[in-house]
Amino acid sequence: MNRDEAAPDGISEADAANELMRLARQIRHHNRLYHADDAPEISDAEYDALVRRNAELEAAFPQLVRPDSPSQEVGHDIAASPLSKVRHEVRMMSLDNAFDDEEVADFVARVRRFLALDADEPVAVTAEDKIDGLSCSLRYEGGRLVRAATRGDGQVGEDVTANVAHIPDIPQQLDGDVPEIFEVRGEVYMERAAFTALNEALMEEARAKAEAKGESFDPESVRQFANPRNAAAGSLRQKDASVTARRPLRFWAHGWGAATDVPGATQHEVVEVLKRWGLPVSPDFRVSHSLEEMFAAYHAIAQGRPGLPYEIDGVVYKVDRLDWQQRLGFVAKAPRWALARKFPAERAETVLETIDIQVGRTGKLTPVGRLAPVLVGGVTVTNVTLHNRDEIARLGVRPGDRVVIQRAGDVIPQVVENLTGDADRPPFPFPGHCPECGSEAVAEEGEVDVRCTGGLICPAQRTERLKHFVSRGALDIEGLGEKTIDEFFALGWLESPADIFRLKDRRAEILALEGWQDKSVDNLLAAVENKRAPDAARLLFGLGIRHIGAVTARDMLKGIGDIRLLPGKAQELFDYREAHPRGPAEAISPFKSRMADKAKNVLGGADGIGWAVGEALADFFHEDHNRDVWNDLIGAKPGDGVVDPPPYVVETKESPVSGKTVVFTGKLETMSRDEAKAQAERLGAKAAGSVSAKTDLLVAGPGAGSKLKKAEELGIKVIDEAGWAAIVAAAG
Repeated sequence: MNRDEAAPDGISEADAANELMRLARQIRHHNRLYHADDAPEISDAEYDALVRRNAELEAAFPQLVRPDSPSQEVGHDIAASPLSKVRHEVRMMSLDNAFDDEEVADFVARVRRFLALDADEPVAVTAEDKIDGLSCSLRYEGGRLVRAATRGDGQVGEDVTANVAHIPDIPQQLDGDVPEIFEVRGEVYMERAAFTALNEALMEEARAKAEAKGESFDPESVRQFANPRNAAAGSLRQKDASVTARRPLRFWAHGWGAATDVPGATQHEVVEVLKRWGLPVSPDFRVSHSLEEMFAAYHAIAQGRPGLPYEIDGVVYKVDRLDWQQRLGFVAKAPRWALARKFPAERAETVLETIDIQVGRTGKLTPVGRLAPVLVGGVTVTNVTLHNRDEIARLGVRPGDRVVIQRAGDVIPQVVENLTGDADRPPFPFPGHCPECGSEAVAEEGEVDVRCTGGLICPAQRTERLKHFVSRGALDIEGLGEKTIDEFFALGWLESPADIFRLKDRRAEILALEGWQDKSVDNLLAAVENKRAPDAARLLFGLGIRHIGAVTARDMLKGIGDIRLLPGKAQELFDYREAHPRGPAEAISPFKSRMADKAKNVLGGADGIGWAVGEALADFFHEDHNRDVWNDLIGAKPGDGVVDPPPYVVETKESPVSGKTVVFTGKLETMSRDEAKAQAERLGAKAAGSVSAKTDLLVAGPGAGSKLKKAEELGIKVIDEAGWAAIVAAAG
């Protein structure tokens, strides 16, 4: 089967690359909300769907696996955490998910194939409930607890040693004959009743403070935890351990990391030893010896779920024999010997009272349903995501309808059925204009999302775009965080990116604000001044132009060299589109092809530039307010704006591949494809995406297919990843 036949939905390679870029950004955003901020905004099911789509595309197009791919990452980095950092001696992994019996059977079949087992060789698998908590590693030396850390990004976590001292389930000293070093891995969680009591206490505390100040009390202003998992995470990751001490946290162990000795030959033997040492483990832990027993374990645990005092969201299977675990090893972020079988979402009926339209950073209009409060899985739900205009039409929902909602550990669940049906009422009128700024709201060709065209004049987008502008991947201005931007925006000091570079004129005003001192103000202003000559690619990415991510920004500037040429290039693209519009009966594909060719030509033949980028660039600079922002920030020539980005130049070294064309194919195991392409550019080579007679060198990793075959037919030199690494190392 060729790649196009294997591709999901028949998607092209170019469209797959664009979708993978969007998925990486979306999943990274939701990872940060879930792991770092403890404030997720989509359901587990929606998140799982994004991850599964990413996996499907990467399987069909292995050459498109990105360096920031969610398949390569665990959790989220904790760079902004106030807690000290801890590097894990053994990486803390996540688990691959399954959602039905067939996927569980596939897991066992993969284990058999990998280990080359005979058909009659039994495969014992442990099963235990997957508690919905926060992963934690406990390091014991000589049986004494010396350090506790969160998972973080899997390699570096947060030091919570002082905090776990207040969790009664975690012993400070293990009982019995304990190895010199043994790291216990498990979950910190909060029971449902404790979660409810904590939220009630937070509400009463806020009420008492308001009354003491003689102020009116607004319950909506109280930030409560959305679910027990968030409550556990927020309680454990406190800088002040005394706060953790007041929160009723629990713990149970399910595995281990670094160990000078492992007390058993199987998973279940070690778990029994953990119990003897004084560590709590799952009361539903069991061993299965067949698929039928594995399925039975899942259904038994699922049946008992409603009566549990804590939240669980699935069942974890692990190959029992530790020697087999060692042979099976790991993929990018998960062990081959373990699998999480997730539960289906829980459901309930309620009334959809109103539909509000929210506007995000990119201008997307997202409908959110406000519900009559309903208890689902121990959590009171009041909001539901309605996704987009098409989803509202598909469900036929209107305010007043009775609906079925579902959640699976979600904060904002989803509607799965409208029970009211087609009554004699008109459908919900989705707005054609932005509810925040009044600008026209439109959907791009082939897309379901409706977006505000107001850009930086839209108040709903402005602060979020400013936050993106100063973020790590963009200008990376240290000290100008989200709260500071919100505060300065509310004061009228920040209306556009250029205003950031005028903050130096407000030093006295900033110093007068609560929480600011001379040193902190000077540090902030110095960080801003340090970006007066920013990297042009970071600057372009920071503007948040639709479809222009970090990689596309670099590719574009490699093609044109000077960022100040972009307005003229955009006008050329706009004029071309006006002169060559899509015909009334014309299919979208020929139009896309024309725009893609024109965009590539106008932008210097840059890789990764398609019709969507060309359209986005033309639309952005066609808006007067966006041109005003650009001119204020950058201008037509050096000195016109508040920043002076230098011409974009890729520094190169002399090497054996200088001036040659290199193509990478297959799975690269020690670096990402973007990293490899960047290395080629630094060595003076051109990194191309396809093999042709002009190709000088093919670097082929595992899974190389048609490109390798074509290179061999053309007599092109082929080396493996190690050979490429040797070329890079020799160049210094």
